[in-house]
Amino acid sequence: MAYAVISDVHSNFHALDTVLKDISSRHIEEIYFVGDAVGYGPQPDLCIDLLKANCEILIAGNHDWAVLGYTSIEYFNIHAVEAVLWSRNVITEEHIQDLEKFNLLKSSEKRNALFVHATPKDPENWDYLFSVKDAEINFENFHQKFCFIGHSHTPVIIELPQSGEVLVHRAKIEINGTSRYIINDGSVGQPRDGDPRASYAIVDDSSIEIVRIQYDIAKTQREMEAAKLPFRLIERLTYGY
Repeated sequence: MAYAVISDVHSNFHALDTVLKDISSRHIEEIYFVGDAVGYGPQPDLCIDLLKANCEILIAGNHDWAVLGYTSIEYFNIHAVEAVLWSRNVITEEHIQDLEKFNLLKSSEKRNALFVHATPKDPENWDYLFSVKDAEINFENFHQKFCFIGHSHTPVIIELPQSGEVLVHRAKIEINGTSRYIINDGSVGQPRDGDPRASYAIVDDSSIEIVRIQYDIAKTQREMEAAKLPFRLIERLTYGY
């Protein structure tokens, strides 16, 4: 049975709502979330509610932890800091308590998968997985067939076949029975690969697919303007960077 993996919603309600409706239209009933419900966008409470109502697993991202005060914002850029501080002021206590329950990482025996926001190696450090070398290191830090990550906002499927030579894929691939995989499903709420459409992953018994879907970007931008969030965060949604 197919399932979906989503991440990096970043308080973008309209992107998340569109993605969830698309998933439902495909008759996919199980959704896994790998972090960053909040930060950057204008609707943190609504997004947390939707994630709670729809996801089997809820993983915490660095922006979630930053809003909770669990991780330092010293390394965040100035616009991200402003969004974190804004989020702390508007999120209700109920939703803060919800974020506190999100897991740093979690495995699923049913899916033979590990779910984590950044990397399976030292997940609390919020490192990025960008290179083949990064992938090789991280394949040594989980035993499951699949590891789902977010964080970079850039979708990619990384395959480790029995030969040991890491392969990189960008769209839909057939699953090799003897390979292992690290899958970044991209970002629902703030893509950064030059494509402004929301991104998520679908996995079934035979394939892994990165799905892109258009949502009402202008509506989110108007809400960000009303909230007086930084212009750069508003502008980047148009271009997907």
